[in-house]
Amino acid sequence: MRPSSVPPFSELIGDCQRSAVHLEMRDTYEGYDDGGRFAEWKRAGGITPAFAEDFRPWMETVREAVGRGVEMRRARVVSEPVTDYIRFEHEASHLNQEAGEQVRWLPRRDAATLLLPGADLWIFDDRLIRFGHFTGNGALDCNEMCDDPAVIKKFSEAFEAVWQRATPHERFTV
Repeated sequence: MRPSSVPPFSELIGDCQRSAVHLEMRDTYEGYDDGGRFAEWKRAGGITPAFAEDFRPWMETVREAVGRGVEMRRARVVSEPVTDYIRFEHEASHLNQEAGEQVRWLPRRDAATLLLPGADLWIFDDRLIRFGHFTGNGALDCNEMCDDPAVIKKFSEAFEAVWQRATPHERFTV
């Protein structure tokens, strides 16, 4: 694993040919909330047009990747009852979907018999993993890369197990 040589996400997704999957394991990313989007959501009581505008660069990244044939899937493992941060993510997930990203949700109790990683991750084309290490309050500590085929195989299988059990976004209620 290489914590010191992590390319920017734009480069990783730009090199992607077939699939990019994201496994989220935390109940809050409040410490990572760049731009205060979560705080704004709480103040406004919902997703605002300003939030949607701030989210546009991500949507363009997804659209570009999906447009060249990359399947993008995001699975979130969440505790129930969900945290306010998860409510915020759930409400905003329609923007991910509008851009072409598939989103599913798995209650943590339904993941109890699965072997899961100890960190969030992105897997690119089943050839490269970017682990995201977060602090207790959800701030990003660092990213770490892994290209070990055995590790990639193990966590690709873990993602697929989550994906099979998870509920599609439009049917998951918080």
